[in-house]
Amino acid sequence: MGLSSKTSEKIAFSLLTLSTLTVVGFVLVILFYIVSNGYEAISIEFLTEMPRRMMTQGGIYPAIVGTIALIIGSMIVALPVGIMVAIYLNEYAGETRTTWLIEMAINNLAGTPSVVFGLFGLALFVKYFGFGPSILSASLTLALLILPVIIRATEEALLTVPKEYRESSLALGVSKWQTIRYVVLPAAIPGIVTGSVLSIGRVAGETAPILFTGAAYFLPRLPDSIHSQFMALPYHLFVLATAGTNIVKTRPIQYGTALVLLLIVLGLNLIAVLIRRHYRNKLKI
Repeated sequence: MGLSSKTSEKIAFSLLTLSTLTVVGFVLVILFYIVSNGYEAISIEFLTEMPRRMMTQGGIYPAIVGTIALIIGSMIVALPVGIMVAIYLNEYAGETRTTWLIEMAINNLAGTPSVVFGLFGLALFVKYFGFGPSILSASLTLALLILPVIIRATEEALLTVPKEYRESSLALGVSKWQTIRYVVLPAAIPGIVTGSVLSIGRVAGETAPILFTGAAYFLPRLPDSIHSQFMALPYHLFVLATAGTNIVKTRPIQYGTALVLLLIVLGLNLIAVLIRRHYRNKLKI
């Protein structure tokens, strides 16, 4: 005898609740582990000083600056390109072979390992274009890495905008581009912001691409241009934990670096959530 619909619904709801609590539990455990081990290392000196004695002493200020520079540089490139590609695919391109090829290329790009992007950035930006190991090379490489995420998120956001918005605007004699710019895009901003947040989190945590394109092991100074080498929090953490001069001695610095990286990502996420909420309240969606 089969289960009743009410019983099936209770079982499904219980499984969904259990899955959600499991995910939240893992996140809380990770947060607790990082915070409990890293909070003692956090201080004004740790956040504002240069590293010393091959990173066994001093702070992580250059790594913080380098990480923020990578986030800004990659988003400046990837965000407008990703949005424009999504607009073209969703609003202009029909179901043609060319569109199919573009979609397949985006899917393949999304599934490519980050180390391959690093090697590609080394060959193209560092060597072929002659940018050298620099913030510019690393930012362009990371921009390619996050491009599929932004494109997909923007496409999904555009699809959620009701067709009535477009039809009403076009019926008033407004051009298609003006409709997209002043009607469709503002309504899709919450979804676009969500994709941007995911992209920022990935940029901040990637190690392989910047390893090949400009991240330095020990550079106790700030970069003076986009053509300079740099330190970055994920690579800094990777080196300290795997190949540092004294792994045990630098353990507090490792956890402190991980905590700072986590706080930067959480802070950017909070800003994005506030922006998304603002536009949702403004648009009443």
